[in-house]
Amino acid sequence: MADLQKVENFPLFSQHNQKKFGLDAYFLEDGIPKPVVLFIHGFNGFKDWGHFNLIGDYFARQGFVWVKFNLSHNGTAYEQPTHFVDEEAYAHDYFSRDLDDISTVLDFLGSADCPFASQMDLNRVAIIGHSRGGALALLKAGEDTRLKAVATWASITSTLHFWNPQNIETVRRDGQIGVYNGRTKQQLYLSYEYYEDVLKNPERLDVERAVRNLTIPTLIAHGTSDESISPQSAETLLQWQPNAQLHWVEGANHTFGGKEPWETDTLPAFTLALAENTLAFLKQHLS
Repeated sequence: MADLQKVENFPLFSQHNQKKFGLDAYFLEDGIPKPVVLFIHGFNGFKDWGHFNLIGDYFARQGFVWVKFNLSHNGTAYEQPTHFVDEEAYAHDYFSRDLDDISTVLDFLGSADCPFASQMDLNRVAIIGHSRGGALALLKAGEDTRLKAVATWASITSTLHFWNPQNIETVRRDGQIGVYNGRTKQQLYLSYEYYEDVLKNPERLDVERAVRNLTIPTLIAHGTSDESISPQSAETLLQWQPNAQLHWVEGANHTFGGKEPWETDTLPAFTLALAENTLAFLKQHLS
């Protein structure tokens, strides 16, 4: 069997402020062009969070090129890709910037600069997003014809998910709103401009509109015991796109059993169940 190869922290640059961010790719180096999966992390996430590297191993060994990257303004730095050291970027991690980052990645994959270009079949590209990344995956799938399938894992249903009336009042009054990261014990902030980005881009950032208009294969996966994003969110997405496949992971929490740090070399059972179902979906629609 061909060896598993990894390209780690390949440098790319955001269209916004030329902010440097890193990309990883996992694949079997067999010289055969393979379908590609882009993975989009969620809020307070990053490309190497928890068991994400093991997920990359899993899909690569199943014949996919797995591509994951840090959204350029997620609060990490290129040199410190697992720590929230850039609080200014974090405060301005707009959805529209994230969508542009995904475009940058797609452009890179199709360029002569991509060191693993020979491993990819760019006519078979899917996108998967977790949590906030699920909304990004759906939005990007709705605006970029290079994507041929989309899957969401525990997705939110709106780019205004965080913005309840109290939070809107706070950010309008103070120009920012605090977000406490319980894992790192950091007090971080989102700027008013983060909220304003959604208001300024009502069509581009309308998840419902994007989902209703999808014409590519769509998978909606959610844990039945998700403590962060209600499983009702999956039902809502299905109502908007009745042609989608819905997959429940019975008993799974928001991270499908994963946590940061993840200190074993095996996937949690809930994630394995999720991965197996997602794999079947991808093989069906990217064959």
